[in-house]
Amino acid sequence: MTETKKNTNLVAIITMCFIFAMISFVTNMAAPFGNIWKGQYSWAGMMGNMMNFAAYLFMGIPAGKMLLKVGYKKTTLIALATGFVGICIQWLSSRSFLGGSAIYVYLLGAFVCGFCVCMLNTVVNPMLNLLGGGGNKGNQYIQIGGTLNSLTGTLTPLLVGVLIGTVTDKTAMSDVAPLLFIAMAVFAIAFVIISLVKIPEPAQERKTTVYEHSAWNFRHFVLGALAIFFYVGIEIGIPAQVNFFLSDASAKGAGIAVNGAAIGGAIAAVYWLLMMVGRFSSTLISGKVSTRTQMTVVSAVAIILVIAAIFTPKSVTVNMPGYSAADGFAMFRVPLSCLFLVLCGLCTSVMWGAIFNLAVEGLGKYTESASGIFMMLVVGGGIMPLIQEYLAKGVGYMNSYWLVVAMLAYLLYYAVSGSKNVNKDIPVD
Repeated sequence: MTETKKNTNLVAIITMCFIFAMISFVTNMAAPFGNIWKGQYSWAGMMGNMMNFAAYLFMGIPAGKMLLKVGYKKTTLIALATGFVGICIQWLSSRSFLGGSAIYVYLLGAFVCGFCVCMLNTVVNPMLNLLGGGGNKGNQYIQIGGTLNSLTGTLTPLLVGVLIGTVTDKTAMSDVAPLLFIAMAVFAIAFVIISLVKIPEPAQERKTTVYEHSAWNFRHFVLGALAIFFYVGIEIGIPAQVNFFLSDASAKGAGIAVNGAAIGGAIAAVYWLLMMVGRFSSTLISGKVSTRTQMTVVSAVAIILVIAAIFTPKSVTVNMPGYSAADGFAMFRVPLSCLFLVLCGLCTSVMWGAIFNLAVEGLGKYTESASGIFMMLVVGGGIMPLIQEYLAKGVGYMNSYWLVVAMLAYLLYYAVSGSKNVNKDIPVD
């Protein structure tokens, strides 16, 4: 490899990792913002998250086609511009003159931001996998990007919790306006930076984009797309319900009377912090430990942790780090179940990169279209947590996690058997 190509790849890797961080920053605002709207509309807790992920259903396949038609760089720039508009719309929902229609303006903004993160995800995952040459190295690069993704995922709910403290019927989107302004600035700066850097364009270098087969012809990819549908539901659902549980001062929730939302946000942030730790650890071992082995182990351990959380009585408590306006950062007594669920972050940390890596292995020229299909199925991050929230209203917060157990069981199956490529006879060059 020439020195110029090495430098180009390094710049591309850094750029993709930065984009990975932005994806989590935007996505993870939805659940804590939902705490604000839930205080005014009982049905709105996970609707922002639902709108964010619903956009994947509509944008996934078009985003994959954009990669083939206009390339990785232009798709990224379009995504960043779209994200800026989406954040502006969310900020508009904080204006008092909107009255009762503000919630619908917010949901529109969340939907537009969903288009943005879908396009960014469609770009960053195949690019990091290709830069790593697929296989374990490709997974390693995705986990590096995922580490930064988890860092911003840690900061976002923490910042929202600090800004709003305790959720009351007076809490409004105007209380988190500073975070929205930061997001606008980040999108604007990122647009300028991306426009100046050079990004490899593997799809543009091919002589033809007309293929005799499609990604749907690969069994391991189809099963992997379903796995990502469930995975994102798990990743979002676990910390979101922990946050709601701790924010609920009633007997149904954790019963924390003061600053429950701030404590919930801080403890949910620990989940994302552990995801960062897990992804960083995975980058160190992915060159030697196979993706399939990692996926098998973390799926099994996550099942054990969630079941332990379900059966542990709420009265059994433990000290965990949190934040309150009166005490700042301190240790707070919370149900032990929350610790078990937060520890799942170590397991889910590995899953995104592992599933993508296993699902596109051996796809070759079908990778870009596969990435688009893959992103369409990320809509599971909106659908499954919404189903879990409805379950929580009926059977309680902890019993709603049986849905998570079922989804984790499917991921375990995919790791052990479903991820094997049985369609190696299809030409992919």
